[in-house]
Amino acid sequence: MHWTQTIALFTFFACLVVSEGQPQPGYCVLYEECGKNPSIEGSLIPAIVPCKNYHQARVVTGEHYASLRSVCPMLDEGEGNTRACCSPSQLRSLEKSLTLSRAVLNRCPSCAENFGHMHCATTCSPNQSQIINITRTAEVNITLGNLTFTREAVLGYRAYINTHFSDKAFQSCKNVRIPATGGYAIDTMCGRYGAKLCTPQRWYDFQGDSSNGLAPFDIDFQLLSDSQAAELPEGVIPYNGTALSCNDTTSTGGEACSCQDCEEACPVVPTPVPEPGPFMIGELDGVLVICIIVCIVLFLIFISLIILSWHLKTKKSPTKAGGLNYKDQNSNTVELHQEVNPKDVTCTDKASLATQEFLGSLFEVWGTIMARHPLKVILVSLLVVLVFAVGLMHIELTTDPVQLWSAPNSRARREKDFHDLHFDPFYRTNQLILTAPGRPGHHYDSLLFGPHNFSGIISKDLILEVLELQRRIQAIEFWSDELNRTASLKDVCFAPLNPNNPSLSDCAVNSLPQYFQNSIENLDAVANMTELGVTKEVDWRDHFIYCVNSPLSFQDITALGMSCMADYGGPVFPYLAVGGYENEDYTSAEALIVTFSLNNYARDNIKFKVVQQWESKFLEIVQEYQRNPKTNFTFAYMAERSLEDEINRTTAEDIPIFMISYAVIFVYIALALGEYSSFKRILVDSKMLLGLGGILVVGCSVLASMGFYAWVGIPSSLVILQVVPFLVLAVGADNIFIFVLEYQRDIRKPGEKREAQIGRVLGNVAPSMLLCSLSESVCFFLGALSTMPAVKSFALYAALAVLMDFILQITAFVALLSLDARRQDSNRCDLVCCFSVKTQRPSKPSEGVLRPFMKRVYAPVLLHPVTRVVVMLLFIFMFCSSIFLLFHVKVGLDQELAMPKDSYMLDYFQYLYKYFEVGVPTYFVTTKGFNFTSVNGTNAVCSSVGCDQFSLTQMIRYATEYPERSYLAIPASSWIDDFIDWLNPGSKCCRLYQVGSNAGQFCPANETSPICWKKCMATPANGVLRPTVEEFSEFLPSFLTNRPDLQCPKGGLGAYDKAVVMDNNTGEIIASRFMAYHTPLVNSQEFTGALQRARELADKITRNMREIPGTSPDFEVFPYTVTYVFYEQYLTIVNEGLFNICMCLLPTFVVCCILLGMDLRSGLLNLLTIVMITVDTVGVMTLWGIDYNAVSLINLVTAVGISVEFVSHTTRAFALSTLPTHVERAKEATINMGSAVFAGVAMTNLPGIVVLAFAKAQLIQIFFFRLNLVITLLGMAHGLIFLPVLLSFFGPGVNKAVLLEMQKKKALEMEQHKPTHYENAGFEDNERSSKEEDNTSDRVRTDSL
Repeated sequence: MHWTQTIALFTFFACLVVSEGQPQPGYCVLYEECGKNPSIEGSLIPAIVPCKNYHQARVVTGEHYASLRSVCPMLDEGEGNTRACCSPSQLRSLEKSLTLSRAVLNRCPSCAENFGHMHCATTCSPNQSQIINITRTAEVNITLGNLTFTREAVLGYRAYINTHFSDKAFQSCKNVRIPATGGYAIDTMCGRYGAKLCTPQRWYDFQGDSSNGLAPFDIDFQLLSDSQAAELPEGVIPYNGTALSCNDTTSTGGEACSCQDCEEACPVVPTPVPEPGPFMIGELDGVLVICIIVCIVLFLIFISLIILSWHLKTKKSPTKAGGLNYKDQNSNTVELHQEVNPKDVTCTDKASLATQEFLGSLFEVWGTIMARHPLKVILVSLLVVLVFAVGLMHIELTTDPVQLWSAPNSRARREKDFHDLHFDPFYRTNQLILTAPGRPGHHYDSLLFGPHNFSGIISKDLILEVLELQRRIQAIEFWSDELNRTASLKDVCFAPLNPNNPSLSDCAVNSLPQYFQNSIENLDAVANMTELGVTKEVDWRDHFIYCVNSPLSFQDITALGMSCMADYGGPVFPYLAVGGYENEDYTSAEALIVTFSLNNYARDNIKFKVVQQWESKFLEIVQEYQRNPKTNFTFAYMAERSLEDEINRTTAEDIPIFMISYAVIFVYIALALGEYSSFKRILVDSKMLLGLGGILVVGCSVLASMGFYAWVGIPSSLVILQVVPFLVLAVGADNIFIFVLEYQRDIRKPGEKREAQIGRVLGNVAPSMLLCSLSESVCFFLGALSTMPAVKSFALYAALAVLMDFILQITAFVALLSLDARRQDSNRCDLVCCFSVKTQRPSKPSEGVLRPFMKRVYAPVLLHPVTRVVVMLLFIFMFCSSIFLLFHVKVGLDQELAMPKDSYMLDYFQYLYKYFEVGVPTYFVTTKGFNFTSVNGTNAVCSSVGCDQFSLTQMIRYATEYPERSYLAIPASSWIDDFIDWLNPGSKCCRLYQVGSNAGQFCPANETSPICWKKCMATPANGVLRPTVEEFSEFLPSFLTNRPDLQCPKGGLGAYDKAVVMDNNTGEIIASRFMAYHTPLVNSQEFTGALQRARELADKITRNMREIPGTSPDFEVFPYTVTYVFYEQYLTIVNEGLFNICMCLLPTFVVCCILLGMDLRSGLLNLLTIVMITVDTVGVMTLWGIDYNAVSLINLVTAVGISVEFVSHTTRAFALSTLPTHVERAKEATINMGSAVFAGVAMTNLPGIVVLAFAKAQLIQIFFFRLNLVITLLGMAHGLIFLPVLLSFFGPGVNKAVLLEMQKKKALEMEQHKPTHYENAGFEDNERSSKEEDNTSDRVRTDSL
């Protein structure tokens, strides 16, 4: 027995003896396992090494053969005919190793097979001795029972691979995607080079590098061409097996890879149609050419009309018909050049006369009543205003930009509401972007990665300083009343891998120190490392270079052996850690980025205040750090609350500016309303109290409007508070000036009471006031048809305010004027009514300065024949130029403009656009009604093998190939693709417990006990794995809650747990989302373009998916990101603006025609002038850099209203004038109404507008100061220059109905020989010498009738 045992042991050891031999077919150099590699510590998987053993390849049978066929099917020659150089234990270790790679490569079966093929060849090929050459061994002790013996373990070898095989294998794998990140699997398998710089040699080098934590020993892969192979020693033949292309089927029947992972499998996708270029005629701008042609044609038409008119006048002999002369009550001569035949009076003339008679008499009676009972009227007016104003107790002030600028039923709002209902709101971002300008960089010659230039900011001392600041921020604590305890970052942070009970280390913080797990020890770590015979020290720089190129790695390839993953368990992508680099040269980055991601909460959630408190503390720390003179950084920062904070701050700071603006307007009105006939009566003739009363009337109208809408529940906004009082003040001041100046110029008739005179004056001017106020009010009411909430609410508030202002003007202000007239008649002082002066009121009313200037200088010069022609040509040129500029105005509102000039957010935006290398994420969201669980449904969404070529994720991927058109940079992460990969039995991800209380339930990959050997699904014959409906519903929840790790990187927790929403009862997927990334977007135009392109893509996807049987007809895919709701308005704002402005222009024409008795020509000329003001305003906006947006639209709607004031009074005065020629009537209208318009509209607006130039908010400076200044100046130019000239050429003729009535009255007087004459209280001699244009045509008409 003793000898038998001895012989058996001798035979066993003889079999294990390592023999040296020459490379030859059918021989092995490795066999069996020799335990763990003694030279590797801290490996991510057990580093089991083979034994050195030169022997003939063995025939594999039974279970050995079955295992080989399963792991390495490409080596199968049939049972009994298959030889191999690997033992069953080696096959088990190889299978475990390949399982890790297959977890990311199984999406593409041919890639996974090629990857396994290479390792099968070096491990199990029967011709192993010809392929590999052992380079390093070590003696190890092996214990077998009670026996211990020494073996020679292989710690490294050189593998010879033919480039035909290696290149084709690499090509099949280089485009395989990782759906969770949108990146490439090769990123994790090429070490420091990443996907962009990876080559076949670098790919194989990484796989053979034991320092990566995955390779059990070193393999030196020699990739040789046929010519290079000829120089190898005899017998060595580089392996040249059959490598599959990615679009080939596998040896086991697996289908070709999908287009997402294989370019060769992609269908021919048509190149996007190029964007239409600008409209050109030849080499010139087409719009410019057309505008020039139109301008020339208009010039020629106008000049032709002038020549024709002059020619007709020279041919026509003067009319000698008997005329009528008539003097009004002020001894003004009214000359009627010809008798009017009653048959010549048109219906329009009769209607106009009847309208004026009715309105004049109505307002005369009304004004007399108001003037007789001033105190009662004022009291009733105050009570009415008070009733309305009580509603202010319930006013809601909307500050949320979403509610301001996006309609509740708009597509963007509906999509946002759907997203926020089913998914958590987009997390809150708190960020720092740090730079170190002027700091010198340094050169570093890395042992592994070669020479690199490090910028000044990528230095250890600055990284440590960032880490210190980061830790200080992470340590923020404060007392929270809402939580009734001390709160910290972990209470509000976004913790993707531990959302239910996070610790500080679970909070998602992305920064460069996270590559070192925020550990100073890791940053200080150094190690000696030998590479190619050279020994050097490796430190934090080598680890940094590796991690930015392979951020998903759990261990670097340096001797440091550190992980690249952040301490919270997720990867830190380089574009989230550094910025300001080119061509992925991360070491030359100019900025460090630190981002704290917090959960977002609804405003009614108690944690909303908690998260805002944390952000306040964050801002305090950062601002204190910035003020510290020892700080080595120049940086910018922001918190999620910063935008709202800065807007509220600048609003509060600019309130005094608006108050000063209103005060300046008040002072002007109070001073300008006075008569100032003599210095001694200055306190009597001033109108300070009356001016104050006018301001109060405006204020009361605004309060009444706001109170009424507060009653009915229509919210207000800061825009309303800032613009509506300004608008109503401009409109109201004009009417006040016209009314007061008319009263001051009027002469009280003998025996006429003061109240009757006020009523008569009101009868003269109130129709004109009604014309403007009604036009503006209807204009704004129609403007409320806008879909934009801010524009709609502004229009409603403005419409009612203007209407209330008119009502209060003909009630309360008439009463105030009656009291003020009583005071002035009693010679009592304005501000101190108890005192009176002895100096009597002069018998002749003062005309002031402006009206005599208009009469003697301005009107004659303006209406000179040459001036008239020049003015017409100049304004035609301005109009045509503005039409051209209108087509070049920029549409949008850059968010920087909402900030004050001294805001820290402006620095942040500047840094963001300069240093950030990726755009905002965007989700493609699916709604209810699609069956994901069916095979057709899965294939219509996924992008791995077997999926439709135009599936949801494939379509997004195609779009990323044209980022300049689609604005998409990174394909969408796909939960359904990772779910399929997670189910794949080739990985350890989805297994089931076989025994115990959890039998049959999901077993995670980190469970090491042998009770989880059963896979969730069997290997499909064709390699296309598709779960059944039951399997889909059973395993999807487990996938979504499975934490990813090295054993199973496909776990869905963190990446997808919030991406799928299932019905709790039926298990149906009612919402899901797929996240892609936009390219960097820097202005409104790009944000709007990104939204438009994303919607176009989503619409195409929707149409494709609706074709799947069983899909609901209302199923939809839509894109969503936080910015879309703000920029959607710019897709339709041009059409929206045209609609709103047209709705405002329509009543200006209609009301003008009606109130002038269907005078179409006056209405059209009125409309034309307002249109020109609006068009010219947009043209100047282009020149002055004012973008077109919702704020601009509000101001343009306001411009229409203010333009009515500049235009309508003059148009009406001209239409009712009875002077014989157009020029004389234009002069009269300019003298009488031009002065009131200039004093009441232009000079009321301008002082207040100029004050706005000192506002801090850029929004106020640009859209309120600049734009309102443009509107006022253009309105003044058109109303006081262009309109009188236009009326002198094309105005309507004299109203023959008025002339007929005057003719009848004259005939009656002649018959009775009693000419009507009014004593004029001492002014008769003076007024008898006055010209007919001294009084308005309204008075002529009223007195003559």
